[in-house]
Amino acid sequence: MTSGVKALAFDVFGTVVDWRGSIIKMGPAFSAAHGFELDWAAFADAWRAEYQPSMERVRSGEIGFVKLDILHRVNLEKVLNDFGVGGLSEAALDDFNRMWHRLDPWPDVVSGLTRLKTKYILVTLSNGNVSLMVDMAKRAGLPWDTILGAEIAGNYKPAPDVYRNAADILDLAPGEVMMVAAHNGDLIAASGVGLRTAFVVRPTEYGSGQSTDQSAERDYDVVATDFVDLAAQLQT
Repeated sequence: MTSGVKALAFDVFGTVVDWRGSIIKMGPAFSAAHGFELDWAAFADAWRAEYQPSMERVRSGEIGFVKLDILHRVNLEKVLNDFGVGGLSEAALDDFNRMWHRLDPWPDVVSGLTRLKTKYILVTLSNGNVSLMVDMAKRAGLPWDTILGAEIAGNYKPAPDVYRNAADILDLAPGEVMMVAAHNGDLIAASGVGLRTAFVVRPTEYGSGQSTDQSAERDYDVVATDFVDLAAQLQT
């Protein structure tokens, strides 16, 4: 059921943008400019593998909340060391880390969001910090109405308060907000606090050998093949 939904809240990394393919595409020019070589697919996977463990340090209370850009930078330096890459300047490390600000959307995203915007409030509900989301949106033409997520809530998904915070900021009941994600865990957590749910499959987020999130694991309100299909199902 989708009646009563007024806002769509989108996971971004993997659901809206192809983080892995984008890093693999940007990587060779960067490494050539700075005089080193990498297996960029392996590096992208290793960098992303540090994502959840670093956020868990915040969720568990081990460290206070810091922006995702900071966590990404700590993770970057660790993974560069693991891959034997050293000697990069501060400016180069900062530019490297800001690859996450320059990720490309999946091909269906802009057209799908543009259709959905005619009927719904569109917001990010991402673990990415505000400047990261704004840079990404400006570059890719993503038509958000506002940026919400971890930095606004002071915590990282799938902590329940992140989802509750989004509905509260919009002055909506949880059932008037639909979480849109390509990750079952995100949707299960959102539904746990009363948000409606839409699963959009991204079968190659982790490459051609991806084995997770290939199908809906719960009876979500909507299951879609992409954002254009989501718009059609939501009658926009």
